[in-house]
Amino acid sequence: MEDKHEQLLKYLCMFVLGFAIGFGIVPKAYGSPENPERVCLAQNIYFEAGNQPVAGKIAVAQVVLNRVQDGQFPDSVCDVVYQTKEWRTSWKGNKIPALGMCQFSWFCDGKSDEPTDSTTWIESYILAERVLSGDWDDITEGALWYHADYIMPYWAYHLNRTVYINDHIFYK
Repeated sequence: MEDKHEQLLKYLCMFVLGFAIGFGIVPKAYGSPENPERVCLAQNIYFEAGNQPVAGKIAVAQVVLNRVQDGQFPDSVCDVVYQTKEWRTSWKGNKIPALGMCQFSWFCDGKSDEPTDSTTWIESYILAERVLSGDWDDITEGALWYHADYIMPYWAYHLNRTVYINDHIFYK
């Protein structure tokens, strides 16, 4: 059952959605000129934790911010979100991430990176703004990595587990 905060956020998102779409306020994926960092973070929240309660979405966003602050990773939100080990050229000649070579699986799974669920996208966009504004303390306890609880990646055995939030286990 949802708590009152999550329910209020969903109602707010649905209310704002009509105006945002009508006036072109809601940007498409891959950044926007006015605030690309917010859009990149919203996209990661949407695809990594769109089915999670608010705490799970915030935690995923905070891992991105933790990585920005850590010297092992790029120093901007968009560069962290779109980090990949390898790029390839599509049959159309476009540069695309190699399958399975990204820090966040949605970016190199071969599927479209355009949000399709408007309510979840608006919620992700609002949460991205609030996380970037520092509205919450880091609930991941400094985590730099996470994975879904139904898998156990090889790298997890070598890290220190910090917290378990919804369907994700976080590490540093």
